[in-house]
Amino acid sequence: MNISYSIFETDFKVRPDDIDMFQHVHNSKYFDYVLAARYDQMERFYGMPMEEFMSRGFGWVVRTAYVDYKRALNMGDEFTVRTGIESFGDKGCRVQFEIINKKTRKVCSDGWFDYVLIDINTGRGMKVSPEMIEKYTI
Repeated sequence: MNISYSIFETDFKVRPDDIDMFQHVHNSKYFDYVLAARYDQMERFYGMPMEEFMSRGFGWVVRTAYVDYKRALNMGDEFTVRTGIESFGDKGCRVQFEIINKKTRKVCSDGWFDYVLIDINTGRGMKVSPEMIEKYTI
């Protein structure tokens, strides 16, 4: 069965503390942008924010991340982080993303993150429940 998931967007602006010694956004900040966008989108669009997972004793951790850097973001650039679930596995999901410069409309980076659902108390992987999948299948 081939399921199509929704794509959502969150806007940001490059801040001075995002800039590295080469005068563009440091590569590690792209990870922060995607994680901040997912946090925002979990609440605004899925109706199941991270706090709800945590109150149930669950958390999402990054197992693997792949980022393809295409163009630099610079001081003051406004950009959109577009993310969406690509697929669910037994104990997690893959989230794809694009970071797009709003002025040029060009992709600055894209890639994916593999997340694992964990039990916060034990740190061990948990099965993703049908309820969670249903909430995120929009």
